[in-house]
Amino acid sequence: MNIYDSAFIEKLRGVYSISPETYEKYDVKRGLRNKDGTGVLVGLTSIGDVRGYIIEEKDKINVPGKLTYRGVNMVDIYKENEKRGRHAFEETIYLILMGELPTKEELAEFKQILAENRELPPGFTEDMILKAPSPNIMNKLARAVLASYSYDKNPDSLSLDNLLRQSIELIARFPSMTAYGYQAKKHYYDHDSLYLHSPRPDYDTAENVLHMIRRDNKFTELEAEILDLLLVIHAEHGGGNNSTFATHVVSSSGTDTYSAIAAAVGSLKGPKHGGANAKVTGMVEEIKASCDWKDEGALKDYLVKIINKEAYDKTGLVYGMGHAIYTLSDPRSMLLKEKAKELAYHIGKEKEFEMYDRIETLTPEIFNELRGNKKHLCANVDLYSGFVYSMLGIPEELYTPLFAIARVPSWCAHRMEEIIAGGKIIRPAYKSVSIKRPYVPMEDR
Repeated sequence: MNIYDSAFIEKLRGVYSISPETYEKYDVKRGLRNKDGTGVLVGLTSIGDVRGYIIEEKDKINVPGKLTYRGVNMVDIYKENEKRGRHAFEETIYLILMGELPTKEELAEFKQILAENRELPPGFTEDMILKAPSPNIMNKLARAVLASYSYDKNPDSLSLDNLLRQSIELIARFPSMTAYGYQAKKHYYDHDSLYLHSPRPDYDTAENVLHMIRRDNKFTELEAEILDLLLVIHAEHGGGNNSTFATHVVSSSGTDTYSAIAAAVGSLKGPKHGGANAKVTGMVEEIKASCDWKDEGALKDYLVKIINKEAYDKTGLVYGMGHAIYTLSDPRSMLLKEKAKELAYHIGKEKEFEMYDRIETLTPEIFNELRGNKKHLCANVDLYSGFVYSMLGIPEELYTPLFAIARVPSWCAHRMEEIIAGGKIIRPAYKSVSIKRPYVPMEDR
């Protein structure tokens, strides 16, 4: 018997299959979602709030999307800093971790603490990154996080001061772990020269990322400003998104910080979560190669093929459109779209921007025409994020790791919240639907 034979595998598929009707019979909330698409309430958080609808007398009412960090509107955080010519990510980190907006002095001190922790421990780069390179940066990042346990003199303590120290060290080191993981991949898998640039203490997170991933260290202020925006808008998204919920679940067991954050990195890697922007990029590249994408009619015809499962990955999904919570609008997408347009017109990519804009406009119309679906379908942040990364010259393999750099402050904050306020191991119920049968002796099988 060959257990990898196609016939055996097909039989095995039946072993693992459970019919949709069985889920219906037991009223299982698949994906922890109610029938109307709302999430099953499993916890409380004071860190972030994601609003795309409200419930009034059990009716779901769509509202313009709103995202707040510790009660402060995310758009206001960025806009106020932009107005004053400042980057906003470090202030965002402080707000998420500490629960309050910092004073000028507190922010300066916090930036200094981050700067002092950006370097990786002695020998870490050589032993934990270069000696075991990975073709996928997210797997390398997860391994680097787990390896950090061995470099911590007090890795298991769940005291708040220890959790805060570990959080700050991870937040500060994620850019270095990502950049060195990327450079190792380029060298050992793509046969490129190896460039390892030390983080600069006078640079913030966005500036250090661009400094460390580029062989010549060069970047413009506009590039750093837009990357800072991407970090701000990805920094937090409530407790129910997959990677943050994974952080809550793993942390509730009482395990160490590195195990919990590595689990979050693993979750974020998935194409249904942090890897979605790469799916948008792949879809758009196929559109550009397959039709006259500058012509609205031709673009619409190809989107019809995608929705009819005749093109791209044949799932019927237009990636970058629709969201589990946002209904009328995604505030992250709206903010990023402004900067995407500014950058596109600055570097001569206005035609590409217009194509993304048309995809956003045409997709809901096509769904309505083909399926009579009058449900409002808004663009999500992934529609424009991959486009912006590409305009910044950032390779696709770094899109999701950059998301992780932005989200790790939130994971750390949610971990501390789970340990301080949660208190119980997360253990939902699963109904067994296996058929009861007796043990049959081997000679009788």
